Amino acid sequence: MSILTGKVAIVTGASSGIGRATALGLARQGAHVLVTGRRAEAIEQAVAEHANLVGFAADVADAEDAPRTVAKAIETWGRLDILVNNAGAGALLPLADSTAEKIADIFSVNVIGPSLLARASLPHLGKTKGLIVNVSSTFGHKPGTGLSHYAASKAALEHLTRCWALELAPQGIRVNSVAAGPTESGALTGMMGLSREDADAVREAERAQIPLKRRGEPQDVAKWIIHLTDPSSEWVTGQVISVDGGLGLT
Repeated sequence: MSILTGKVAIVTGASSGIGRATALGLARQGAHVLVTGRRAEAIEQAVAEHANLVGFAADVADAEDAPRTVAKAIETWGRLDILVNNAGAGALLPLADSTAEKIADIFSVNVIGPSLLARASLPHLGKTKGLIVNVSSTFGHKPGTGLSHYAASKAALEHLTRCWALELAPQGIRVNSVAAGPTESGALTGMMGLSREDADAVREAERAQIPLKRRGEPQDVAKWIIHLTDPSSEWVTGQVISVDGGLGLT
């Protein structure tokens, strides 16, 4: 039997990139995984990769979708062991261009969404002595020009990780975070809204700054998320693990 056989996981933002690699990795370890995202077609493509994957269209920015998502997992498999808060939002947003709406868009996905999903999951994670993994960013603890509100939202997520770890430890629920560095996921032209030319320039600048001289692949980050779900990590909680090629050191 695989180490996660019989376990049930929810992975948000799992139609591509780190989320997709994480969902597939958990499934290969034997877990049943609810793959969520906003794009139904991309979800269908993701779940086709493994029999243990089930898709569910949901938007973490929509408060009503948090209980719907958890209910889907419980209705399908009858339990919940793992919540991976991977879905993220961001933008290159200089302070001079910031508006209440743009700031709220970032925080609704990166802070409010994970909070509501964690709350909806609590009764079920308590029963299974389960765990939460929040996916943060190097910029949750490293400043970046034009990234102030994205970085602040990820800093908030990292501190939520620590606070929840203390609060939920009496219930046997572990909470950790993986802070991902620049990863090949299409985020620059998608989430960040850059042109292809500008995205290429950013990638090259990031490669030059990262001490290991390459951007990450989704699997580089996913395997650390998966490791935190492994029973061998059962004495680890409240930690933020940076997986960024050393970028946070610069």
